Amino acid sequence: MNLHQFRFVQEAARRNLNLTEAAKALHTSQPGVSKAIIELEEELGIDIFARHGKRLKRITEPGQHVLKSIELILREVGNLKRIGEQYSSQDSGTLSIATTHTQARYVLPEKVAQLRTAFPKVNVSLHQGAPDQVARMLIDDVAEIGIATESLANYAELVTLPCYEWQHVLVLPVDHPLTQKERISLEDVAQEPLITYHPSFTGRTRIDQAFAARKLEPRISLEAIDSDVIKTYVRLGLGVGIAAEMAVTDVVEDMEKNGAKGGLVVRPAGYLFGQNITRVAFKRSAYLRNFVYTFAELLSNRLDRALIAKAMEGHVNDYEL
Repeated sequence: MNLHQFRFVQEAARRNLNLTEAAKALHTSQPGVSKAIIELEEELGIDIFARHGKRLKRITEPGQHVLKSIELILREVGNLKRIGEQYSSQDSGTLSIATTHTQARYVLPEKVAQLRTAFPKVNVSLHQGAPDQVARMLIDDVAEIGIATESLANYAELVTLPCYEWQHVLVLPVDHPLTQKERISLEDVAQEPLITYHPSFTGRTRIDQAFAARKLEPRISLEAIDSDVIKTYVRLGLGVGIAAEMAVTDVVEDMEKNGAKGGLVVRPAGYLFGQNITRVAFKRSAYLRNFVYTFAELLSNRLDRALIAKAMEGHVNDYEL
């Protein structure tokens, strides 16, 4: 048996038993994948896949156990490669980060710059996607570290730790009637056409839950994944925006500089929608290089190498932070 066979079996399972798609993903031929899987089955003396003719139909019970072992083996192979990279070149390599647009645009630039100052030979590769895509990129070894507010804690394959807290804000045209109210209520907001995030992004779940808890039906006029888009449409007078506080620093600075002459007004909305927690995530049992630990420490003063190492070993939970 060999690593090629293991990868072929794993990819076939990932591609819903479609050997043609598995072959494409592995840049090889479909007959080659099929032959390698059959040879492994013959060596093990079991059927990993049940077949109908030449087509794979399902994973057998022993096949499920084989896949778990293959996942462990390939994970450790990846760790061996990282160990080799770590000790052959302590301060160089590529840090692959999976994150959402909001994190990449508003939170990470300064942190990436600080990492590059500390490790000038380290290249940074940013992969952006929805929170579930961030999780999948970590599980599939596309990225070493993931940052998102939604979904990451739902995956048993990942170790996740709280990174920082933030709240939503209301973004209003400067002449909007709600800017005259001392305290804006959820009922006030529900009566306005709203411009906010797509349901799977940037704490939208908490927004929906807040309205549902008060039995209110908000008027969502536009959904986006980009906070700049939200601000643009608010400026056009199409509604009241609900955005992440880290995405409106430009508006706050404009308010402080120009006062009523500015185009938009920002109001805190944590009392309406609650606090959100952005989490940092790693693939469970992965080997983390020095600069991965350093980057995590830059993200939050809650995180340090010792704490992350304990979490990776299964000894830390949120309550110890």
